[in-house]
Amino acid sequence: MTIADTSSADIPARAAHTASPQKNALIPKALLIPFILVTCCFSLWGFANDITNPMVAAFEKIFLTGTTEATLVQVAFYSGYGAMAIPAALFIRRFSYKAGILMGLGLYALGGLLFVPASQIGEFYPFLLAYFVLTCGLAFLETTANPYILSMGPSETATRRLNLAQAFNPLGSLLGMYTASQFILANLDARSKSAREALPLEEFEAVKAADLTVVSTPYIAIGLVLAVLFVIISLRAMPGNPTASSDNASLKAILARLVTSTRYVEGVIAQMFYVGAQIMCWTFIIHYGTEVFISEGMAEKEAQILAQQYNIAAMVLFCISRFICTFLLKFVSPGFLLIILSSGGMLLSLGTIFIGGIDGLYCLVAISGCMSLMFPTIYGIALKTLHGDDAKIGAAGLVMAIVGGTFLPMLQASVIDRWSLDFLSGAQASFALPLICFVVIAIYGYRAKHLHG
Repeated sequence: MTIADTSSADIPARAAHTASPQKNALIPKALLIPFILVTCCFSLWGFANDITNPMVAAFEKIFLTGTTEATLVQVAFYSGYGAMAIPAALFIRRFSYKAGILMGLGLYALGGLLFVPASQIGEFYPFLLAYFVLTCGLAFLETTANPYILSMGPSETATRRLNLAQAFNPLGSLLGMYTASQFILANLDARSKSAREALPLEEFEAVKAADLTVVSTPYIAIGLVLAVLFVIISLRAMPGNPTASSDNASLKAILARLVTSTRYVEGVIAQMFYVGAQIMCWTFIIHYGTEVFISEGMAEKEAQILAQQYNIAAMVLFCISRFICTFLLKFVSPGFLLIILSSGGMLLSLGTIFIGGIDGLYCLVAISGCMSLMFPTIYGIALKTLHGDDAKIGAAGLVMAIVGGTFLPMLQASVIDRWSLDFLSGAQASFALPLICFVVIAIYGYRAKHLHG
């Protein structure tokens, strides 16, 4: 028997029978439990993303690295998407959605549990391996869960069903941010990076070991939770894949068609820059806010914790704005909405760079309101004319574009480390990179509205 449970093959038939009296049922009763189990995955990857962003600042202090080297956390984390999105799409095409979910949960749990040996070794690079394995699991989950939710009921309510499942993603993100703030940053040793550098080697190693235990505990805990969910889903009858597409084209033929679609290729590029902007804004808000609060006389640890509260505020604004922008899509085209949102992002980025201080931090928080609906809007525009296996592989390519979260934050960290002009701090100047990202997204929005139709 494969990872997929062959006993679940009768569920689609039972679901169709149940749903037939109510063609517009959001979730057929026979599929309610499977829907809840898969929807949990949306929160789980939100948790992973947003507990990890503040770890750049944490590892920088724990291992006494520069910001650029500490940003390898994001490189390792988002490289998993680039490496595994297409293989995940091929895997679920060959096996089943259930198999894809289990593979994703298994890799995610393994990545979390790898924090045990990493913390025992006490070196930076084993943590990077753990993050990479963890995100390979996230790539499987994100590539699988979205189409799986769409398939769990009538096609008439598929979009509403996916929106309902996606609403749980920000809840996981907020929980991840709260965990980072209250259970990691608040419990790290209060000594600054410079004070740690002055410690005797034995005392420094003891402080480092204690801090690595603090960092690792939430990841180990989530790994154990995932192991339990893996067992539950593996034992549960789950719906199978919908009837296979008659399109049996080879991967080479599918990719050949995708690269000739200007709408799609430009969408992948825009998505890459969007994810880069999001990760830069949510990672380096810690550096920006810490710099602001230290300049006001606050101690470094308290400044980091307070900066993380502003990061949480940015996520709350992101969630609220998502509902507002979804409503606006009733009245404006997706391309025009992208133009509006990216223009707001550009203006607020300029405020973050040149206003500085607490007002600049407010601008940085407000950028999240502009980013709220960019990912799904770009996703929808890029896939609008694709069908069948082209759409499945194309969707995986858009997930793979999350790899933009690797090199762009690294460039921003390099600016922070190397900036030497006095009229702007390195943290302020580094937000020129998100500004460029929003310019790219605005161009895609314009082309989507006026050229792609």
